[in-house]
Amino acid sequence: MALAGRVGYAQTEAPTPATARQPAEGEVSVQPLPAKPAATTLPDRASAYYHAAMAHTYEEMATNYGRQDYVTRAVEEYKLAMDADPGSSELASGLAELYFRSGRIREAIETAQELIKKDDNNLEAHKVLGRIYLRSLGQDQNAATQTAPNPQMVDLAIAEYKKIVSLEPNSVENHLLLGQLYTVKHDSPEAEAEFKKAQSIEPASEDVVMNLARLYAENGDLQRSADLLAAVPVDDRSPRMEFALGAAYEQLKQPKNAIAAYQRAEDMAPQNVDATRALAQALLADNQLDAALKQYAILEKADPEDANTLNRISEIQRRQGKYSDALETIRKARAKDPNSLEAGYNEGLLLDVLGRYDEAITVYKQMVDLTSHANGAYTTEEKANRSVFLERLGAVYHEENKTSDAIATYQKMIELGGDYAKRGYQGEVDTYRDAKMFDQATAVCRQAVAANPNDRDLKLLLAWELADTGKLDEGLALANSLLKGTSADRDIYLQISQIQARLHHWKDAEEALDKAAPFATTKEDKANLLFQKGSLAEQEKHYDQAEQYFHQVLDIDPNNAITLNNLGYMLADKTARYTDALKYIRKAVDLEPMNGAYLDSLGWVYFKLGDYEPAEDNLRKAVERTSTDPTVHDHLGDLYEKTGRIRLAAAQWEISIQEFAKSASADVDPAEVAKVQKKLEGARTRLAKQDSVIGGADKQR
Repeated sequence: MALAGRVGYAQTEAPTPATARQPAEGEVSVQPLPAKPAATTLPDRASAYYHAAMAHTYEEMATNYGRQDYVTRAVEEYKLAMDADPGSSELASGLAELYFRSGRIREAIETAQELIKKDDNNLEAHKVLGRIYLRSLGQDQNAATQTAPNPQMVDLAIAEYKKIVSLEPNSVENHLLLGQLYTVKHDSPEAEAEFKKAQSIEPASEDVVMNLARLYAENGDLQRSADLLAAVPVDDRSPRMEFALGAAYEQLKQPKNAIAAYQRAEDMAPQNVDATRALAQALLADNQLDAALKQYAILEKADPEDANTLNRISEIQRRQGKYSDALETIRKARAKDPNSLEAGYNEGLLLDVLGRYDEAITVYKQMVDLTSHANGAYTTEEKANRSVFLERLGAVYHEENKTSDAIATYQKMIELGGDYAKRGYQGEVDTYRDAKMFDQATAVCRQAVAANPNDRDLKLLLAWELADTGKLDEGLALANSLLKGTSADRDIYLQISQIQARLHHWKDAEEALDKAAPFATTKEDKANLLFQKGSLAEQEKHYDQAEQYFHQVLDIDPNNAITLNNLGYMLADKTARYTDALKYIRKAVDLEPMNGAYLDSLGWVYFKLGDYEPAEDNLRKAVERTSTDPTVHDHLGDLYEKTGRIRLAAAQWEISIQEFAKSASADVDPAEVAKVQKKLEGARTRLAKQDSVIGGADKQR
């Protein structure tokens, strides 16, 4: 909290010519000082008044012209006045105040302290000292390298303002300043007491309410802060109050109330861009995209060069599915701020969504280079930024089946260490798995565990790979060795359940989930457990039970994309409830438009609905992003067959069979493979007949 003193005089030196000059118009000439009067026993009030008046005149001139020599003359006039009336505390206070405002702090302190020695109840002297200490605290907080306030200076300021409050108890300003000083000292009870004393003097004071609300908020009692501000009648609230109320509601996760408060603040102060920006952000957070876009358009008009506003507009356009418009907007933002990490990230993301992979790679490589240091040394923030771009670049390489490029990129994440390394190892494993390079995936897991022998998550990753490659006993033994009888066992039991389910050990999978249940205490934990139960029920073909579990997940987290997708796909594939399925899957794709599995689900439900154009569009996108998934190729083959393109269908089914052959055994359902094989053979027979007919016709011609 900045506690600033009063504004002082300019400290620039006035020119000192060698010869006398005529004063400028409106400027008083500086005359030689008269000799000091002889000491008298009685005060010469007339002389004191004259010199005090001259001191005030020079003070005004110092303020108007910024000349230091006028400050010096004002000081001399005060001293002459004090010589004429030595007992005047008002003159001494005036001199101390002049010293303070002109930056002569040591002399100000000495003068004020001398006054206080003579009269401890000299209010003006205490105020001078108080303001000096406040200025010092304010300078500490405004310094380029901010440090904690000097505790000794805080105590000195508090001591002065306690005295000031005792001498002037009905001043709201004094109580507020003392309360703010207690806030700096982290003495909340004393701060609150002073603010409430100020409130008793002036109940409707905006400053009093704002200081109390800030105190409650800083102490973590956001509800009390909001209640205090909301208790002020709406018609009596200022824009500042409404803004603070909106911020409190925002932190309390009450978006509708936050929006209403920010809207009132903007209505009262339409030119306040801070209120407009806060309102726009709150609307965006509440998914009111059109209303948020309207506010950001106002901000863009007010400051067309603000790249951050363009970033937000692009985000809204992306969330509305207007990807080309979003790309155009984000490129404008990058043109205004080429080094913006956010704009670079979003441009790459949009290019990826649009399937312009090579361009996305180019952008992400630029951002990786921008966050690179030749010496390999990075701050924590730099590591976080660099890891984001490396992870996105690796993901695009992965989608493009550029396995070696993806692995090289993820290796750079591993070099960052810590959690970034863990994500890098996971990226390498996923890349190798999707490329059907299972031995390499297992080798990476072993390397990761060797480098991080105490990391539970990496050991679970290795356990999964071991079980997937036929070493079930070794994988389960490794997973079970991690159980400690603590809440951390929840994730281990979930992993064990997934391993058992992939091997169709249904009972063992269910038992593992039952053991995980007592450790699922948070909403997120419960949602994860319910999802696993739904997935297991679906694999066991208990579709009604699976649907119940999935709905329970969505009750907790309506935007859980994987649950929305899995529920929608199950309804599309196993029931005739295509309209319900479409609703869930479209929401999943809106949340994650680059997810190949979700695009496949969307294409499949459109296929089931007989809407073949969007079906083909989404299935083709899915194939581009998950080209090694046999199910996606099977679906696209079905679409081609349905639309009379048998040769294209056969090509997709053939790829599907090839990908099944390269897949891990746990990922292959022999019955599904047999279905695809049958369709492929039927297509080949039909194509052979067609070719025979065409060949016979050619011979006749």
